Amino acid sequence: MAKHITVEGMSCGGCEQNVETTLGDLPGVTSVEADNESDTVTVEGDASEEDIAAAVEDAGYTPKV
Repeated sequence: MAKHITVEGMSCGGCEQNVETTLGDLPGVTSVEADNESDTVTVEGDASEEDIAAAVEDAGYTPKV
């Protein structure tokens, strides 16, 4: 099931890669696509929104779940 999250603070491709790598390491995540132009992240898999938000914060960004 896809989860769409707004993430503030992504300003470049490196930020996208950082978020994708961080979220991709979560158990249950099967794919991640970050877009810094729209400030959105799409996460496929069964990780909880709470775990996703915590990982985004740990990576240095602000999730808006």
